[in-house]
Amino acid sequence: MADSDTPRLPGLLPDAIHHAVTPGTALLRLETTQERGGVLDGAWWPRSRDIGAELPGLITALTEHLGPITRVGLDTSAWGELPTRLTIDDRVVRIDSFPVGDDTVLITRGENDHFALLVVPPDATPDAARAAMARAVRADNITRAEQILIDTGSTRQT
Repeated sequence: MADSDTPRLPGLLPDAIHHAVTPGTALLRLETTQERGGVLDGAWWPRSRDIGAELPGLITALTEHLGPITRVGLDTSAWGELPTRLTIDDRVVRIDSFPVGDDTVLITRGENDHFALLVVPPDATPDAARAAMARAVRADNITRAEQILIDTGSTRQT
């Protein structure tokens, strides 16, 4: 059996990905199906709680894979000042305040296509952040974001 014939274990990321994950990284598991079996579609590890500094990079990266992003849903309690909109790459992205929890960000493409990303706290240790992000992008993951952060020791430091 050739290496290319060897089935990959579901949901495991190559080791190189784990070592490359640093603050500011987003990992995505995007499916082009109508069914979204898992709870999360990806994970994001921002460098800070300054949404004006952090969101443009995420939106630019997501736009390359998803097309134009129209809205972002965030929990006000988790971020500094939360504007109602930002202009990113010459496009207006609306910022909605939702009680989604500080461990999730909701991304909207078009009118109704939503993606949920785990948000790893900026002060998480690299090992904890990598573990949380790897778990969030597993295709078979059904664990909610808050529990993933607890299980991996990535919870927000107070």
